Amino acid sequence: MIQNLPKIKHQDSPNFFLIAGPCAIENEDTPRRIVEKIIKITDELKIPYIFKGSFKKANRSRIDSFTGIGDEKALKIIQQIGQEFDVPTTTDIHESFHAEMAAEYVDVLQIPAFLVRQTDLVVAAAKTGKHVTLKKGQFLSPESMKFPVEKVTDSGNPNVAIIERGTMLGYGDLVVDYRGIPVMQNFAPVILDITHSLQQPNQASGVTGGKPELIETIAKAGIAVGADGIFIETHPDPKNAKSDGANMLQLDLLEDLLRKLVRVREAVI
Repeated sequence: MIQNLPKIKHQDSPNFFLIAGPCAIENEDTPRRIVEKIIKITDELKIPYIFKGSFKKANRSRIDSFTGIGDEKALKIIQQIGQEFDVPTTTDIHESFHAEMAAEYVDVLQIPAFLVRQTDLVVAAAKTGKHVTLKKGQFLSPESMKFPVEKVTDSGNPNVAIIERGTMLGYGDLVVDYRGIPVMQNFAPVILDITHSLQQPNQASGVTGGKPELIETIAKAGIAVGADGIFIETHPDPKNAKSDGANMLQLDLLEDLLRKLVRVREAVI
């Protein structure tokens, strides 16, 4: 996944790689505060790092939910962060025409879990030549992720990875089946999305809940079974974040978590 990725640091490190940032680009200041802190930590710990921020939140429960500050404005903020901090960047896309548009600003295109079977979307992302991450659908088996991966590689793009983010358990919860990580590694590198795996979707309020107190538990288990990378959404003030605040990690807690995960990684390799 990180091979041939522009601006990626610490490629010779035995550590997992990290995709992290806010859920959504809310303004210009917050993502800069986040990436500045993360880079200091990852440089010290020798963790390859990719900045993540959604330029648009298309998958929302309610029509009055926050969707973004404007597509071009948000994408330009992501691009500026990549240039200013010399870090690779990623964002998620939701429609086929987003692929070419977003590819002008970011290094990695992410396909959301609910859309991972949308052939036109996956192929459009692949044909940009950018690295592509495929979130495993909450409704898909690990074995079935072979086919979205093949849509990318058969389109002439070998730079693809899978993001595990839990499987639906009933109507309002998710569970991570860690057996799926080595299964999916037969197809592509696997990244564990720690924070989205702790969502509690389909709440009666129309606002997704979460269990952030279990972030460390999920993360340690993922590193212990050999995940290639981890994905964390983090924010200085999750309670006031405009998207996914219920399951994001408080930014001040990130350093301690990453130090623990590096020790787990050292113990299992």
